[in-house]
Amino acid sequence: MLHTVCVFCAASPGTNPVYVEQAAAMGRMLAESGRRLVYGGGRTGLMGALADAALTAGGDVIGIMPRHLVEREVAHVGLTELHVVASMHERKALLAELSDGFLAMPGGLGTLEELFEVWTWGQLGLHRKPYGLLEVNGFFAPLLAFLDHAVTEGFIRREYRDLLVVDESPRTLLERMEAMHPPALPRWLDRATT
Repeated sequence: MLHTVCVFCAASPGTNPVYVEQAAAMGRMLAESGRRLVYGGGRTGLMGALADAALTAGGDVIGIMPRHLVEREVAHVGLTELHVVASMHERKALLAELSDGFLAMPGGLGTLEELFEVWTWGQLGLHRKPYGLLEVNGFFAPLLAFLDHAVTEGFIRREYRDLLVVDESPRTLLERMEAMHPPALPRWLDRATT
């Protein structure tokens, strides 16, 4: 079971209320299923909705935030734990260390960067933790089309593209992530083609 799940998502609410609604649904579902949430520690946007819903449902919520953001008063002050770190690099390292799996919800550059980093780490065999996307309102459809295009063009191997679990249901996404068994020693470089 994924006991501790890291969620990457926006500090903004987005333009459609469905994004905040789904963030809250994910937070509730994590708490109600006995899972601990680890996230970036923010109090606004999807991040705030996710954390608030998990806390209201009785869940444990751990936030990890760099000091420079805490000083801007964007940290959530009601969390189970808030780890204040020196840099974004430390934040991502601690998120990865504390988590059994990772999922991304709608967000911007930071969300995508965090997802792609853990995906790359998985491809390189630096961890064997599952990762996925919660598809909300077709938000990730253009990204998924691009990823499939990158497979067709020979820049991403199909087996690594397939390691990204995508679903529209928070519960089903987590069930599918738990069923994933990433390869122990992925072959990400084929010397015959380099």
